[in-house]
Amino acid sequence: MIKGILIINNHGKPRLTKFYQSVSHEQQQAVIRRVYQQVVNRPDSFCNYLEGSIPEWGENTKIIYRHYATLYFVFAVDQQESDLGILDLIQVFVEALDKCFENVCELDIIFKSDRVNYVLDEIVMGGMVLETNINAILQAIRDQDHLNDNSLRTGAAGQSRSVDSIREGLGAGSGGKW
Repeated sequence: MIKGILIINNHGKPRLTKFYQSVSHEQQQAVIRRVYQQVVNRPDSFCNYLEGSIPEWGENTKIIYRHYATLYFVFAVDQQESDLGILDLIQVFVEALDKCFENVCELDIIFKSDRVNYVLDEIVMGGMVLETNINAILQAIRDQDHLNDNSLRTGAAGQSRSVDSIREGLGAGSGGKW
């Protein structure tokens, strides 16, 4: 099971945090600091795995991460998860973000966090991996965008119909002044 997902920049500022195992707010801040301190001090030539290093998540926790440009993508998992599987999952997540934002950067993650969370929710929910097929993930995101666009168009059309009906009710007609 996945216990938490963090995206942290090179300066230790969290850009996305998802905790699937119950941890208090104060403990979350401590977890973010510990993870950052452990990951940032490792040379890129070292492997991307750390074991049993976060007390809030228990002794049998593995930290699996990838460093892309200015961001660390960190997954905390239990012993049952495959290290290579999680590395592949990180790659799928980054590729999906890259396709959604066309060359994703830290600012996209900051200012479009709702969309980043939606992409992540297509891949992982409740600490369980839902989907690893990049094409299925991107199709779900396109479908959501299509539904969102339709609801915005329908909402705007419904709103103008409402204004017209109010005007009619007041005797102003659809083209008259108030």
